[in-house]
Amino acid sequence: MALIEGMVEVPTKYGRMPSFAARPDTGGPFPAIIFYMDAPGFREELCNMARRIAKAGYYCILPDMYYRLGTLRLDNTRRTEAMTNVWREAMNSLTNADVTDDTAGILAFLDAQADVAAGPVGCVGYCMSGRYVTTVAGRFPTRIKASASMYGVGIVTDKEDSPHLLLDQVQGELLFIFAETDAHVPQATVEALKKAIKKTGVKATVLQLKGTQHGFQFAERLVYTPVQAEAAWDKLFALWDRNLKKTAPAKRK
Repeated sequence: MALIEGMVEVPTKYGRMPSFAARPDTGGPFPAIIFYMDAPGFREELCNMARRIAKAGYYCILPDMYYRLGTLRLDNTRRTEAMTNVWREAMNSLTNADVTDDTAGILAFLDAQADVAAGPVGCVGYCMSGRYVTTVAGRFPTRIKASASMYGVGIVTDKEDSPHLLLDQVQGELLFIFAETDAHVPQATVEALKKAIKKTGVKATVLQLKGTQHGFQFAERLVYTPVQAEAAWDKLFALWDRNLKKTAPAKRK
């Protein structure tokens, strides 16, 4: 399938956020998917994943979430301690409020695109962005209807803005996929999330895939686990297809 792709600029409360966007070259309009990056930041590996999402019949937008810091590009395949320190500081510079503001800009941008179907939007967040997809699902409940977190961190915390406190505001469906072994997500956190989901009654699924470690869906990492990674992709597309494609309206006038 041929794609139309390229960099776009999304106006936000802070400024202009560079983003990669991809969609099929024919057959639109397409439901939109917001792809929230992981801590190592914007890179070609993520653009390739966005292309895969687009090839499944979606308009995928991948924002450079570190744009407040300027242009930050790191070669995650040759990670060093110094590089890790840089992206850790970049990650810690973001807040749930920042991403909420940026998401408002992204939604407005998507609404202005003729090739994006009006109506519900989906999203996915990896690692650091598990907290963000949970947050925006609660902050934009009438728009974001299918949110997925892949080995997400910071979803349940003791802070006032902990994402799990917004679960009772979510109107869409949530999917949380965790690794079996993950130093960044203690088992107690997974259990606390399950308890919060049960308490609120939100429509959500929590899975832990056996034989996996944090980052297992990234093909460029040593922990990449192909079978489980593909199973996660299947779960992702099933979530979006049932929540977004069946309700996709006709082309915007």
